[in-house]
Amino acid sequence: MQQSGHLKSLSPAELRLLIRQKDPRIRTTTGLAKGYQQANVVILPKHLANDFEAFCHSNPAPLPLLYRSQSGETSCPPLARNADIRTDISQYCVYEEGRLVKTVSSLEEYGSQQRTEQQALHHDFWSDMVCFYLGCSFGFEGVLKKAGIPVRNVEQGRNISMYRTAVSCVPAAAFSCPLVVTMRPVPVDMLNAAVEVTHLNPLAHGAPVHIGDPALLGIQDLSKPDYGEQVELQPGDVTVFWACGVTAIEAIHSSKPSLAFSHSPGCMFLTDVPDSSSVSMTRFLDSLDSPYNKPNPELVPLCFQISHNPPFYSLVSQAAVERIRLLEMIIGDDPGERGIKALFVQDELLRSCLALSHSSSVAITTGFPTHYMHSPPDETDGPPGAIAMATILLSLGKQVTLLTDKRALEMNRAIIDEAVRTGVLKTAIPVVTFEDSGPDSALDFLCHHGDPSKPRYDHLVAIERSGRAGDGNYYNMRAINIKHLVDPIDDLFIAAKNIPGITTTGIGDGGNELGMGKLKEKVKKLMPKGDLIACDVPADFAITAGVSNWGGYAVACGLFLLHTCPSHQRYLKSGLGLERVTPQELLQDWTANLPSVDKEESCLSTLVRFGIRSGKTANLAMEVDGLTFHPTHSDIITRLLEVTHGSNMLKP
Repeated sequence: MQQSGHLKSLSPAELRLLIRQKDPRIRTTTGLAKGYQQANVVILPKHLANDFEAFCHSNPAPLPLLYRSQSGETSCPPLARNADIRTDISQYCVYEEGRLVKTVSSLEEYGSQQRTEQQALHHDFWSDMVCFYLGCSFGFEGVLKKAGIPVRNVEQGRNISMYRTAVSCVPAAAFSCPLVVTMRPVPVDMLNAAVEVTHLNPLAHGAPVHIGDPALLGIQDLSKPDYGEQVELQPGDVTVFWACGVTAIEAIHSSKPSLAFSHSPGCMFLTDVPDSSSVSMTRFLDSLDSPYNKPNPELVPLCFQISHNPPFYSLVSQAAVERIRLLEMIIGDDPGERGIKALFVQDELLRSCLALSHSSSVAITTGFPTHYMHSPPDETDGPPGAIAMATILLSLGKQVTLLTDKRALEMNRAIIDEAVRTGVLKTAIPVVTFEDSGPDSALDFLCHHGDPSKPRYDHLVAIERSGRAGDGNYYNMRAINIKHLVDPIDDLFIAAKNIPGITTTGIGDGGNELGMGKLKEKVKKLMPKGDLIACDVPADFAITAGVSNWGGYAVACGLFLLHTCPSHQRYLKSGLGLERVTPQELLQDWTANLPSVDKEESCLSTLVRFGIRSGKTANLAMEVDGLTFHPTHSDIITRLLEVTHGSNMLKP
């Protein structure tokens, strides 16, 4: 229903009075009380009150608790003067045994209307009830509009779209239910602005919990919201989802109280609490005892697209972005003078780390048989970086598989066993091969039963892996064809492009590595013999480094930074079950599984014992690409760890 201009100019107190008088013009409160917070309301029997409060604190994004009343209290002095929760919402829902039985315009029938206000406060019925006031996303629509961001539901005169998701809230006693979200279409070039202004309004659910494909939340049809009305997207809009207080209604359904009440979705309680732009709001936040309700400007998230198929974006704080960009600068050092800086694209490391952070099963491939005259023909660049990424991914709870050539299978299994024995790798991982045995080989390898809707992996990483050139051959930097030593793992990266939910990363230092096809025009133009050797197979993210191992180390450090970034962790968890700080035992485990000078020196020593040689010189020595481990590689590792652990000092 389109609200009249007159109503939109009224204060919350004036609007509450009209609602109390049952003004027929007020059906929903979207677009009303601009500049003030609105509240979801749940009224429960007092024996459930403590459990519901715990449920709110365990799920702070959908259930930001503004106020919990005393038993029988029908006013809410911290939120609004002269308010009465029995009359000041335009439509209420009534539940019996968790089932919605009717909607009403007043709750006065559930107490004596003839008694004085003081007597009604202590009436037997209301003395057994507790009211919970929870933040509402209508409270940030004003700041969205002020920032120039269109509010489509208001433009279209519709209630907001609300959807039940497949994401489960953290349970508390009798309360257990799926997360409910609101969806607002936002123009793609305004995503960062929308994220910032809502992050700074935590009482109205804060920053989004999902940006992109609704199916990733278990929402199959945007045209059929579970609550509210359909809001239409305009060209260039992205679907942005915020946690929603209607989650509390789902909690009523699951807990099945004998009698309970709530607001009707879209018909909110209008408070006198200003939105996030005011000094009064800051004071109100300071009065709350929940640490989740106090936004930190340093943690304002930035939005990055990490997948096109399906479209998906992630969030990370500016502070973490700056650290990861420092990592990217460090690995761009080029002591071997290959000219790799010419291939650099900013934030490829960041986007790859974000995609890996959202992954659950990762396949890593490495192996560049540049020394075709030796046995084994492999080089020392690649395996150490692969193992460094594998061990941090394992520490973060991901499944990891190492993918190699059939000729090198037993050697790589032995290297993995030795890495576990020496403490370089957290635990053993499967080592597998891929061979082209027919037109569906890649699909069968990547997906369970060859079904594209059931991918076995959600991220493929190639680090210093021979990449197929435009003529179908594989070349080392000296332009020698080594195709006879390379299995067609490139086919997996090509097939992954057409499988929704699989993203890919390539890490290289010359442009002839798998995944560097994303940069092939630069490689052809700027790298020696680039026209011939350039890899033709792209990855979604192409990380360039002076030595490929360094890219693997940087990915490990970047993942650590993301998992210690509160803004990113909140987004990963959909605002549910957040800890005040990272548990110490987890932090210690992640730290122990970062690359270190000692571990990487041990790993390189293992490779040398297996007869694996330096790439540039073919020396069987403690070097990679002709650069000795000390001081070159050890110095890079030290600098990466300084940034990861908090030092902002970059060595020249």
